[in-house]
Amino acid sequence: MNQPLRTPPIAPLLDLQVQAKAFGDTPVLGPIDLQLQPGEVVSLLGPSGCGKSTLLRLVAQLDTHFTGRLQRCPEQVGFIFQEPRLMPWLNVADNIGFSEDRRYDRARVAALIEEVGLGGFAEALPKALSGGMAQRVAIARGLYGQPQLLLLDEPFSAVDAFTRFKLQDLLLALARKHGIALLVVTHDVDEALYLSDRVLVIGNRPGTVCRTLRVGLEYPRERTDERLARLRSQALEALHDARVI
Repeated sequence: MNQPLRTPPIAPLLDLQVQAKAFGDTPVLGPIDLQLQPGEVVSLLGPSGCGKSTLLRLVAQLDTHFTGRLQRCPEQVGFIFQEPRLMPWLNVADNIGFSEDRRYDRARVAALIEEVGLGGFAEALPKALSGGMAQRVAIARGLYGQPQLLLLDEPFSAVDAFTRFKLQDLLLALARKHGIALLVVTHDVDEALYLSDRVLVIGNRPGTVCRTLRVGLEYPRERTDERLARLRSQALEALHDARVI
């Protein structure tokens, strides 16, 4: 009898194994295995000081001093910080495609400006932008290099709630359009659940993954979905158990 063919497992886009990470004599991260599949959205949720941003920096290879190994990581990785970090003397287009000689793909930059909803602002300087608009520029800049993985460190914490919702929806739409995986650091439980396929709750010191919440809801999502409310209770319970000692 013929056996059915088995679909080979998909290799993870990201595979990071951390045994330990310390700053001097202060331990920051304990054992963590972090994998992302292509196109997956994962949030790192946890109290301040648990090592979320440090873990993001290890993935970005901005910090390579840790015990463990980065077994797999895409060549193209984008990074969006908490603040837009725009250069005030450059206009929107030049900030997105920044290069020292200003020789960049202007057609791609123009397309990204339209995609993030900033049509007509290509020549505007950062001082003329609202906080939400500046963060849209930062998103476009993160997408310019055509990354397979986009890292975001509390990217919407500095804007008001309504703008935050709009930026979350924009981020998800762009990630789906471009086939990008997202790894998001956030303190916001609702944001983590709304954005993510999986939420990793990190706590203790040194930081470890205390609980994994699988959201399991299709996109687009309704913020009032009762299933998100139930998951919120689980996330809050996990955060209570994960508090940093």
